[in-house]
Amino acid sequence: MNHLKTILGITYLTLLFSAVNVQADDAVSSKDEKPNVIIINVDDLGYGDTGVYGATHVKTPAIDKLATEGRMFTDAHSASAVCSPSRYALITGEYPTRINLYNPIFLRSTLVIDTAEVTIAKVMKSAGYSTAAIGKWHLGFTNDSVMDWNKELKPGPLELGFDYYFGVPILNSHPPFVYVENHHVVGLTPDDPLVYGKHAETRWFPEKFDLDAIGGGRAAHALYDDRAVGTTLKEKAVDWIKGHKDDPFFLYLATTNIHHPFTPAPRFIGTSKAGRYGDFIHELDWIVSEVVKTLDEEGLADNTLLILTSDNGGMLNQGGQNAWSHGHKLNGDLLGFKFDAWEGGHRIPFIARWPGNIAPGSKSDDLLCNSDLLATMAALVDYKLKDNEAIDSYNMLPALVGNPQKPIRDCMVISPSNKRNIAVRKGKWMFISAQGGGGFTAREVGAHAFGGPGAFPFTGEVNSDIENGRIKSDAPPAQLYDLETDPYEKYNVYNEHPKVVKELQSLLQEILNSEKSRR
Repeated sequence: MNHLKTILGITYLTLLFSAVNVQADDAVSSKDEKPNVIIINVDDLGYGDTGVYGATHVKTPAIDKLATEGRMFTDAHSASAVCSPSRYALITGEYPTRINLYNPIFLRSTLVIDTAEVTIAKVMKSAGYSTAAIGKWHLGFTNDSVMDWNKELKPGPLELGFDYYFGVPILNSHPPFVYVENHHVVGLTPDDPLVYGKHAETRWFPEKFDLDAIGGGRAAHALYDDRAVGTTLKEKAVDWIKGHKDDPFFLYLATTNIHHPFTPAPRFIGTSKAGRYGDFIHELDWIVSEVVKTLDEEGLADNTLLILTSDNGGMLNQGGQNAWSHGHKLNGDLLGFKFDAWEGGHRIPFIARWPGNIAPGSKSDDLLCNSDLLATMAALVDYKLKDNEAIDSYNMLPALVGNPQKPIRDCMVISPSNKRNIAVRKGKWMFISAQGGGGFTAREVGAHAFGGPGAFPFTGEVNSDIENGRIKSDAPPAQLYDLETDPYEKYNVYNEHPKVVKELQSLLQEILNSEKSRR
């Protein structure tokens, strides 16, 4: 009898420890039922732009519900405070500084990703997933020295592992103001090509620019209605989900909301307490609700990992200034805005929902970077990354579905617009290599590029290096912040911790000079 009890006890303990020590990659569904994955990469959504992250002047019930049913992260970051470089990091799992990419690409830019590189879409495709990118691309097309929008736009998303692409090829604020589907501009006819130097026949809104003009293509331009872009992208996403519901799918949905110009559909105008900026957030929340409703109606919700995040922090453009004047803080109490190395430039909302795998209503303070999504997806589908693949990507699946006892990632590099201000985070310490935020610096209220020290009198932000909207003459040459005691970066402690400064300077150079090999 005692012998039997011993056997039963050992069996029980074995099962118990096996259950306790289940790793995240064992928590996924069986290979017979691979989880679908949707990543909603919102444009310019700041840390303080949703209700669950503290907003009171806008209402985001759909996004807030994702957090109630899933997990929100409070220390998630984009690898860059700028749109194109941030997207490069998400797609490739590499810091954009490795290819010297610090700023947005525009109309004549070619594809910035090497088609030989591993991408998040290639990882999913290799595991039998149908893959699609819908929305803002902003990573270029073709390898031609002269970008010709009338020709086949190849290579592009399809050569990077996506089976399907539809969306806004560059920005909703800059030309060409057309849609691209797979390899071609939608609606373009041979008898009316797109022509550089002409102005597009399109509606104009505040903060919509035509600096590098391209016109002609009347039929293609006619299909692009600024106030219908959000709805169009939503419909394409919903239709694609419905068309691929019988097989595992991976959808990268990159919204143009809430990037300027702020052009929500008419029914959303005036619905927020944060001006046109807030109205655009309301349309975004509706888009999210429609995606979630589709998953519910098609019986896909329980087997879909849905992640919502942003490419960078909120921007103090004209719409952002208007929202601020209404009392809406784009990035909460964080210092700085899009383009900055300060926290407001790159600390982003990040919410993950996966019923039965992610604890509902949970919160994580694990350090996470958007470059980590590739390694996380690789772990999800059991793709073994090679030493030279996604070298700046960490598998964060344990932080999504569990509670790691030790940090998975303890440092990361952040690229602002100005490479002089490149920054490194290590534990509680944040080191910025130069003075200021490294982003926009226009000093006039109402300027599109309003930001930096000159914006402090308007925003009321506080930093020990800055007085009366200017950097003090005796300010240290660089910046060090203890985010544990000073999360809003009010006090630069560069002079007080020379040893830490030296260590972080060395760490930054070590990372930047490292060969292309995984840790």
